[in-house]
Amino acid sequence: MTYVITFPCVDLKDKSCIEECPVDCIYEGDRMLYIQPDECVDCGACEPVCPVEAIYYEDDVPSEWKDYTAANAEFFAELGSPGGASKLEGQKFDAPLLASVPPQTHDE
Repeated sequence: MTYVITFPCVDLKDKSCIEECPVDCIYEGDRMLYIQPDECVDCGACEPVCPVEAIYYEDDVPSEWKDYTAANAEFFAELGSPGGASKLEGQKFDAPLLASVPPQTHDE
């Protein structure tokens, strides 16, 4: 099991979770952040710092956002397990699911 970043992160990418993650397993896509499921140690440090409550334990993802569990894994299909997000710059792609998600605006 792992933690999953869901819909509220789309077009926001606050990055508080990245700063809190002790194993550097949260990677930046073009429109949202993703947790590398093989690198995540299930510590949960990322969940309480997310300002939009986009992060859930895999079993607790709300039903309307269940597709984001697969999307988090699909993001790493070609990227693999780089062994730490700080080794890479933000990626210029996202999981295929995001192609069907209209641009989001976030009120401050």
